[in-house]
Amino acid sequence: MKDKLVTQQRTRTQAGRADDGLGPNTDIGNRLRALYGAVQEEGVPAQLLDLLEKLDSAEQAQRNRTATRDGE
Repeated sequence: MKDKLVTQQRTRTQAGRADDGLGPNTDIGNRLRALYGAVQEEGVPAQLLDLLEKLDSAEQAQRNRTATRDGE
């Protein structure tokens, strides 16, 4: 009996989602997909890449200092 009730609730929920206008094939879904695709195609700004390189260098320098200090 409980399993039947759970199945009915799932069916209602799934049907409700299909009718709420927020499915993957609706206008909103299509627009979000297009926006996401456009963002994926954008390049990473050079300034951000420079900052990431500086961060990597600083982390490596910290590791080297720690290793040198521990090896003394």
